[in-house]
Amino acid sequence: MAEGPNETEYPTTTKRMRMGTDPNSRITEFLTKWDDFQLFHLTKFYWDRLEQAIEEWVDGISSLLTYEKIFNGKEHRKVTELTDKGNRVESSKLLLSLVMEKGSRARRVMWESFVKVHHGVPKLDKIIKEIQELGSDPFDYMNIARGLSEVPSHLKGVQQKHKEILRVQTETLRVNTILIKEKVKIFQLIDRYAELTIISNVRDRTLVEHELLARGRDHEEWRKKHLQRELEKIRTNQLFQSSFSGRKSKSGSSAAVSGVPGIGKTTMVQKIVYDWATGKIYTDFQFVFSFKFRDLNNINSRINLRNLILDQYPYFGNVLGELWKNLEGLLFIFDGLDEFKDWIDFADNRRNTEPQFMCTDPECWCEVSDIVYSLIQHKLLPGCSVLVTSRPTALHLLEKAEISVWAEILGFVGDEWKEYFNKFLEDQAVAAAVFKHVEENEILYTMCYNPSYRWILGLSLGPFFTQRDRKQQQVPKTITQLYSYYIYNILKNHGREIESPRVVFLKLGEMAFTGVSEKKIVFSNGDLIKYNLQPSQFLSGFLMELLERDDSVQSVVYTFPHLTIQEFVAALAQFLTPDPKDIQKLLSEAYSEEDGRFEIFLRFVAGLSSPQSARPLEEFLSPFLHQTTCRVIDWVKEKVKGQIGNTATETGKRNLLNTFHYLFESQNKALAQATVGSVGTLAFSGLRLTPIDCAVLSHVLGLCDTIKELSLYECYIQCEGFQRLENVLYKCQKLRLSKNNLGDSEVKLLSAVLRNTGCKIQELDLKDNNLTDSCAKDLASAISTNQSLTDLDLGGNQLGDSGVKLLSVGLRNLGCKIQRLGLWGNNLTDSCAEDLASVFNHSLTDLDLTANELGDSGMKRLSLALRRPDCKIQKLDLWGNRLTDSCAEYLASALSTNRSLTDLNLVYNRFTDQSVPAFSRLILTCRTPNLIKLWDNQFSQNGENQLKLLQGTRSGLSVKCKPLD
Repeated sequence: MAEGPNETEYPTTTKRMRMGTDPNSRITEFLTKWDDFQLFHLTKFYWDRLEQAIEEWVDGISSLLTYEKIFNGKEHRKVTELTDKGNRVESSKLLLSLVMEKGSRARRVMWESFVKVHHGVPKLDKIIKEIQELGSDPFDYMNIARGLSEVPSHLKGVQQKHKEILRVQTETLRVNTILIKEKVKIFQLIDRYAELTIISNVRDRTLVEHELLARGRDHEEWRKKHLQRELEKIRTNQLFQSSFSGRKSKSGSSAAVSGVPGIGKTTMVQKIVYDWATGKIYTDFQFVFSFKFRDLNNINSRINLRNLILDQYPYFGNVLGELWKNLEGLLFIFDGLDEFKDWIDFADNRRNTEPQFMCTDPECWCEVSDIVYSLIQHKLLPGCSVLVTSRPTALHLLEKAEISVWAEILGFVGDEWKEYFNKFLEDQAVAAAVFKHVEENEILYTMCYNPSYRWILGLSLGPFFTQRDRKQQQVPKTITQLYSYYIYNILKNHGREIESPRVVFLKLGEMAFTGVSEKKIVFSNGDLIKYNLQPSQFLSGFLMELLERDDSVQSVVYTFPHLTIQEFVAALAQFLTPDPKDIQKLLSEAYSEEDGRFEIFLRFVAGLSSPQSARPLEEFLSPFLHQTTCRVIDWVKEKVKGQIGNTATETGKRNLLNTFHYLFESQNKALAQATVGSVGTLAFSGLRLTPIDCAVLSHVLGLCDTIKELSLYECYIQCEGFQRLENVLYKCQKLRLSKNNLGDSEVKLLSAVLRNTGCKIQELDLKDNNLTDSCAKDLASAISTNQSLTDLDLGGNQLGDSGVKLLSVGLRNLGCKIQRLGLWGNNLTDSCAEDLASVFNHSLTDLDLTANELGDSGMKRLSLALRRPDCKIQKLDLWGNRLTDSCAEYLASALSTNRSLTDLNLVYNRFTDQSVPAFSRLILTCRTPNLIKLWDNQFSQNGENQLKLLQGTRSGLSVKCKPLD
């Protein structure tokens, strides 16, 4: 690799950077101090993150390097050709490789280029700020000088044994199949493990438990926008000893990985341990100790760290003291903080309790929570590293902890979930059929980012595409139907193992409901006994058994395969109870809980009132009580009717949306029509609607006759959400879709809705949707034939002159009924004034041209149209159009003969006292205007007074030179 000899070879850029006085001066100062060796290792240290950081900006950085004569034209073209093909990942890799090959000057100029552009490149900005914060000596935090510490010879034997035992424990993956012959399949971890997307921070530590409610295609759209631009992907081998973990302090580092239930946190931990045991990652760690909080719950007495380790890894015997001599070589992993029964308080803010005990000695006897707390806070074995995993709901406990790296598992994105289906379903034809069905069903698609949901989808849907006797129309379409068939398959394969599955499911459901109520997901033998359950073969097939240690003997704990299955079984129990008299009270109490713990449970209850969901289960559990079903339907009806008129607050809107989910899951057409069939107004403005929400809303609206008003202002429905709603929007008389980032493609779809002969839309609000002239032709075609639309607001878009030119064709059509048109803030100039003027004698009576740039020449063209005797414009808004005295005379002359205009807004222009005579003549001679607004111009006080005095010359005339006049 060619290296430049020293700094004197490239004085120009270095001198220029030394002169910097901007906020970058500190980093530029560091660059001038670092020698070539340090800069080389800085680049290597941040290599993976730089690849991500420059992806979206690689062509611009390549241009800077070409300008500085680092790249020649051919090299620059190689980089930009890859970006033109959409392969930015390879393009950024190529740029960095070329720079490294060219030597020290190239690296220095590249970093100088990073400094120039980093404020506009979020990921790069983050790296630059880290370097600024960490100091001028890169060796302080890059650990370059630190080599692999040799394991003492007397510890090599126990290390080798430890690695071998961990390898055996983690090399296989157990997958439940719910088949009687093969209840559990064993796979090699490396064959089944599918990479998940992990980001190097946590988006929101207050996320609700159920991302099932808010993900799917929306998840992919979110990832596309934010992962590429701002969020950095992090691999499991970068949680420690990488640039993500920042400065390596003497006290060690801790990492926290968050993820919703079933996303793959435990499997990720298994893969980390396996990869360490096989020498693939974290070779600097001599020993790794992995614990599950679920196991730690069985320790009911005080213990020390030595015995905690020996309890799980007894072969360490008396050598643990030797391990304490090299604390930087130790990694502790604690999986599932949310499952820990004890409280770990990093903020020391618990009421009426003592602060968390600080354990500083591995021989010190204390509570398990004290040991975990002290390890994470680097007070116990300072220098070791700690990894903690948790659901988002428990992540707030760590906010005050000494955490170096925050990460979140996003789950599958893009093609990753297709890969999982292909691995899970061995028959590729079945995998393709399941994939196609899920892809076409928005409700099911929304589950696909999560491996556990995907597992449920595979188990439930697979049989439909492998058994010829199953009819395609029976394939589950709702989440309740999906889970119903999941339980059906279990009963089909395990039902003969017990005499009364209905009784067992009732007891199991009661236990599950208590768990949902108490946010409890792990159950002991004591819990089963409490509900008169025995660990039968049936239960072994249904619940995953986990060996758990306590002080003396091995015990078994039980957990449902996923929280949503627990919630479904809890819902199912409501239909199996012989006395349902209190079910409406139970549902209302669950509905009143504001933390969302019962939301999926309630959807399942509503869904199980549907024959499509109940029928497969009744085959094994006997028919559900008709009385229960009727009471559930009555409860849903009451909630929907009570909520429809209660949408003034965000909570009210969210509650109404939830009741619509109940209607969707119930698939009860009569119920939906009885509750929303003749609804007047549905308002969800300001509430973020996900694609699954839009699919549910579409289902409900499809059962309505006519909706007077549907308000979806600022609901962020975007492309996918709109596509779900497209087929029902024609029923709305007033449709408010502003601030939804729809774009041209969605408005083209909407134009097809407007061309529908049954379209009832009278008012359409499309403000602030990033529309351009690309959709104008389709919109013009729609309004030229639509017989209902009279009010169209396109304000705050980017139609431009060319868009208005196309739109005016439709407005001039004799079939067009548009009376009010909003075009404010559309970058219009005098170039489109002629087109605007051409529609003044058609159906249009109210035109809003606020905040454009028509100027005097544009106003003169409009004045000619206002002069025509067939002009129908009654209200004209020209606020903020850069009008000056030059057009005042034209306007006054035109309006002297106009017989239609009643309201003229000329606020925030550039009229001065020179225009007072023209406006005076306009006021005195024009008999139709009732309101003329002139404030925020450049009149003197005397000029304003002259104009205001004239309003008394005609009854009903109002001339406003100030807003409060």
